[in-house]
Amino acid sequence: MTSSPSPGFRFYEVQELLEAYAAHGYTFTDTPETPGPALSVYLRIVSADPQRASTAVHQLDDILRTGLFSPEIADDIELFPKIAPTAGRSVEDCLRIIREHLVRHLQSPAQKIRTLPENSWECRERFPELNQFLGAYFHQDFFDEYTSYGEAIDEYLSGASDTDLDQLLRDITELLTMATTDRDLKRTASNLGMDVSPPSGIGLGQWLNDVAGIVFQRLRR
Repeated sequence: MTSSPSPGFRFYEVQELLEAYAAHGYTFTDTPETPGPALSVYLRIVSADPQRASTAVHQLDDILRTGLFSPEIADDIELFPKIAPTAGRSVEDCLRIIREHLVRHLQSPAQKIRTLPENSWECRERFPELNQFLGAYFHQDFFDEYTSYGEAIDEYLSGASDTDLDQLLRDITELLTMATTDRDLKRTASNLGMDVSPPSGIGLGQWLNDVAGIVFQRLRR
């Protein structure tokens, strides 16, 4: 039930990479020596899945080899968020710098960093199915669409595959492990699309624990 750019799109991983920059002010801020905030976030994400970094390198090579302004890929490039280069550099220069950082990361991969995500993009990447669950069912129109929290949960369960449920259980478990304060938990849930409070008298952490229990029981059946 999670959504992302289709692998059928020629530069799907580069688009995801650039979405990280869109979440950090739409500007390339990397230097040849140091990745900026956006690229640092992306590198944290791909630490758990190095194949994504490798795919991004191959797609960047494709773009740079073909030419960013080539008519051959103009329709694909048009889909990218528009990220501005830093002074004195072209967009191609910035993409080459990114490529080198990715290559270095693949050569010396960092351990997965278990810290809370910094923004909504990183939240969606780190907790994809929890983003689907909260954003699609517990949004600002929740009370117009459902009569209870249980009804929304049941609707989610009715369309979720075992793979979705397994991912949701992992997402909830990881979030509850990392969020050491109620404030951090609420901020992350908000970044994941949750626009309502949990049921009256139940804390957010307890409610997510209860959801995890329901998901676990469904998987056992």
